[in-house]
Amino acid sequence: MSNVWAKLGAITYVLWGVLHLEAARRVFLLGQTLDAGMVQGRIYQDAWNLLFFAVFGIVVALYLNWKNSRLGYWLNLIVVSAIDVGFIAFVLLPGYLPMIPGALGPLLWVLAVFFSTVAIREVGQGEDGR
Repeated sequence: MSNVWAKLGAITYVLWGVLHLEAARRVFLLGQTLDAGMVQGRIYQDAWNLLFFAVFGIVVALYLNWKNSRLGYWLNLIVVSAIDVGFIAFVLLPGYLPMIPGALGPLLWVLAVFFSTVAIREVGQGEDGR
């Protein structure tokens, strides 16, 4: 059964990544509406960071979480958690984005962590021994 949980976790992390690919695109488009300068540069940097965190989450999910790897579990747990905690603290809670649709990313994160944790706890160690 742990393999099913691991796959559910991986799929949820992939969905989180795809959502953040779209977020990166939208942040980049926001940057294009700004005058050239430090603020625009920082917005572009945010878009860049979102893009690569999304790709990271997807790649780890497909290559490691899918196989219930302990390494993949910790990589996505730490990186995706850091990203979403920052989003919640600095964007969602202050109300810069409405809870709907803003809470979709954190919901996918919580589900991915739940599924992956159940999987990793069922076997004690990932199938690939990492």
